[in-house]
Amino acid sequence: MRKPEKKDWIKLSVALALYFIFLIWVKSWLGLLVVPFIVDNYITKFIPWGWWKKSKNATLRQVMSWVDAIVFALVAVYFVNLYFFQNYVIPSSSLEKSLLVGDYLFVSKMSYGPRKPQTPLSMPLTQHTMPVTGTKSYLDCILWPYERVAGFGEIKLNDIVVFNYPAGDTVLSNPNYIDYYAECYLIGESRYPDKPDMDSLSAERRRAVYDLYYAAGKDFIEKHPEEFGEIMWRPVDRRENYVKRCVGMPGDIFEIKDRQIFLNGKPNKQPDNVQYNYYVKFKKQMPERLRRQLDISNEDLVRCYSSYILPLTPSSCEQLKKYTDLVEYVRPADYNMTQAIYPLNGYTGWTPDNYGPVWIPRKGESVKLTLDNLPVYERPIAVYEGNKLEVKDGKIFINGEESDSYTFKMDYYWMMGDNRHNSADSRFWGFVPEDHIVGKPIFVWLSLDKDRGWFDGKIRWNRLFRPVASYN
Repeated sequence: MRKPEKKDWIKLSVALALYFIFLIWVKSWLGLLVVPFIVDNYITKFIPWGWWKKSKNATLRQVMSWVDAIVFALVAVYFVNLYFFQNYVIPSSSLEKSLLVGDYLFVSKMSYGPRKPQTPLSMPLTQHTMPVTGTKSYLDCILWPYERVAGFGEIKLNDIVVFNYPAGDTVLSNPNYIDYYAECYLIGESRYPDKPDMDSLSAERRRAVYDLYYAAGKDFIEKHPEEFGEIMWRPVDRRENYVKRCVGMPGDIFEIKDRQIFLNGKPNKQPDNVQYNYYVKFKKQMPERLRRQLDISNEDLVRCYSSYILPLTPSSCEQLKKYTDLVEYVRPADYNMTQAIYPLNGYTGWTPDNYGPVWIPRKGESVKLTLDNLPVYERPIAVYEGNKLEVKDGKIFINGEESDSYTFKMDYYWMMGDNRHNSADSRFWGFVPEDHIVGKPIFVWLSLDKDRGWFDGKIRWNRLFRPVASYN
């Protein structure tokens, strides 16, 4: 055995110091089990870590050098993605024109404090599914409770935030059906054409009707796996990543009146790039240069009879109206749908443009429960905070005890996209619990336009390394 040199002791001291700082930060003393291996790597050398380097077989040395590099890279990427930062690409237009489809984001987990993994046994660089094989990329035999270590700050109003999709705990393997719960309600409702007049029903009776819809839809999905696929459950950290703007903080009373967001009775500032849908009728073919000037993607060009439905910012709307030789009219589009609005099992009459008021739960604060507001808070109480909630004979029971109030254990947030008429957000699936928060996008490091070729402006050079905060 080679006698350790002074430089070996120095390397060990630096490695142990950094490792102990890391353990103190994450408050995980289970990591002390790794210390003997660190000492052995630098000093005792009992384990022949580099045995292959002494082999006379050149092929073996070559193969093992690649294996060694790959294993080191995977371990490094695992810890960097887990505690420091990760890449995220914008898949949909919900935040346009603030963030565009094809924007690649540098997401900091340090901004709000990284979470300890709920599923520590997982493959790096995968969210929930292995490429090629399509199998699970994690093992759920070990599930750790939610804990978040110290970060640089907390979520602020109007921050753009990356989080795990709250309604993604139960999913269908067919990717065409994103929201399992919405599918259950919509399918179940469609199977009962003679719908009762909800205004004439008591809250208890309304709940029974919605339970009937949900049960019918769930039963239909289970009996048609050839269409919907397998029903699967995912832990919090393995649910899809979403990115939206935080427009409601814990403890706020949130409301939308004629598209304007109000918090605690006061209007909240609209983002500069907020978009709404408009009916636009052109007198002739829309020029390609104008479409590019307004940054309207092929996906945005939705035909509606003789006109188009286009998402426009206030500035692009005014700009389009000036083309009187080209445009016949520009009119606001209605968004008055009531189906699939959160809460799915509650009768509210709310729409995406006129929603609430609803109180956003705050850790340590209580809400008075009634059969009327129970659908709003049922999912946080039962699913996110793990309580058994039942309604019997018009009374609410939590963990077997009759209850008329509940005190929340976590903070919750209200998230919405800036493309307000083309965003699946909290208006459709409700609150985002604090344990679903992933991190904060810091800057766009790459931006690719899917509608253009490599020699036709595919790379949006003007967006590269632009801070996300500038889109507020």
